[in-house]
Amino acid sequence: MNYIKRALQSLWAKKGRSVLMIAVFSAILIFVLAGLTIRSGAELATTNAKKSVGATVTLATNREAMFKQQSDSDSDSESTQPDPGSFEQTPVNLSDAEEIAKLSNVKSYSFEASTSADKSTGITPISSDSEETTDTASEAEGKGAPAGMSQGDFQIKGVSQSSSYSDFSSGTASIVEGEAITADDEGTNNVLIEQSLAESNDLSVGDTFKIKDTDDKDVEVTIKGIYKTSSSGDSMSARFNFMNPSNTIFSSYTMVNTLTGSEGETIDSAVYTLDDPKEMDSFVKQANKLIDTDTFSLETNDQMYQQMLQPLNNVSSFAKNIVILVAAAGVIILTLIIMLSIRERKYEIGVLLSLGESRVKVISQFFVEIFVCMIFALGIAAASGNVVGNAVGNQLLSQQTTTTQNADGQTAAGDAGADQGQAPGGNGGPRGGRTGGNPFTQIEEVKEMNIAVKPTEILSLAGIGLGISLFSIVLSSAGILRLNPKKILIS
Repeated sequence: MNYIKRALQSLWAKKGRSVLMIAVFSAILIFVLAGLTIRSGAELATTNAKKSVGATVTLATNREAMFKQQSDSDSDSESTQPDPGSFEQTPVNLSDAEEIAKLSNVKSYSFEASTSADKSTGITPISSDSEETTDTASEAEGKGAPAGMSQGDFQIKGVSQSSSYSDFSSGTASIVEGEAITADDEGTNNVLIEQSLAESNDLSVGDTFKIKDTDDKDVEVTIKGIYKTSSSGDSMSARFNFMNPSNTIFSSYTMVNTLTGSEGETIDSAVYTLDDPKEMDSFVKQANKLIDTDTFSLETNDQMYQQMLQPLNNVSSFAKNIVILVAAAGVIILTLIIMLSIRERKYEIGVLLSLGESRVKVISQFFVEIFVCMIFALGIAAASGNVVGNAVGNQLLSQQTTTTQNADGQTAAGDAGADQGQAPGGNGGPRGGRTGGNPFTQIEEVKEMNIAVKPTEILSLAGIGLGISLFSIVLSSAGILRLNPKKILIS
């Protein structure tokens, strides 16, 4: 009798056993498919997040090399330690930044420069406590601060496009009147001022006021737009006017050069957003050939990107472990079921062997039976894979995101404690007192995965199911090979 026909007849005759086998195999394949879809969904979310965040490369002063060079210089002299006041940040040449912007794979770029400025006429900064501010300044001079050094009344942030700046791209700030700063404002004195600053000084779009540059000369600026910010500042903003968010003025980066009296066109940093994140290393190699790497450096956002996608990476790794563990458990469970089935069907096997049926065909019959059960289980798993995958995957992502947020919160708290009490520099320090970080990069965590069963995953599931069936049959077939038909029939 054909062993395939016998297998089908056996499945039909033993419906209870067949249903049990299908149920067990379905459970195994559902969790295997869940692992496959979760991993696929995590990889897709990773790819989409990478494209949405974009790989960014920041051109700025190589502070590490600058400090090392200064330390080496001081070690050659009689001084035993570096002079803190001797460190000077080298501005980035605009021509170099523009040359890098012409490289392939650059999707967009932003130039940034910043400084502080004092009030002149037509505007008064918002101050939480003017007396406290005055006392603080006097105290600083009494402790040896350079005479005539001013912390500044306003913080001037020069950008190529205000819409690219993190405050505006994240929604912390938004234009409520007038227009934003664009590339058309290069070479002009057009500015954006905060709404409360405008209202307190009775200023509107089109009005002008004057601020002082680093040489204490008046510079007239024109209000192009008024923005509103939800930032409330911190305790330091009550002591220094320029740290109050309402006293932040946005302009084109070219106006910062006007205020600081810089020779030539320079900026503090340039941020490049790449089309293809995979080509970031190649872009950095090409860009390094265009700059003096002893003075400037190119910093990538890999660390921030990895931090943002850490929950997805953990979920993907966990999903891979699910597939391996469930597949291994499936082999063990099915092997035990088949071995028990063989013990119950010893007489049937003995009759077949005594009639001259080969052991290979007997084993093939059992394989056909489990293969048919696998086909039914595959259909059940495919129908329910989306539901299980989304439920399990998003729950895992939620837990991993919460864990990452807690860890990041503790790290941020530690950094804040370490930075507490450090007073920022004003006009007398480096241009804008840049403290690191990328103000143009807005990273947003991935909170949900769109998990969907794809044909390739069904094929992978079928392959895994087939492998589980083969392993189960091979492991349990040892008992069939040892069976003696004569002893079976006598017993």
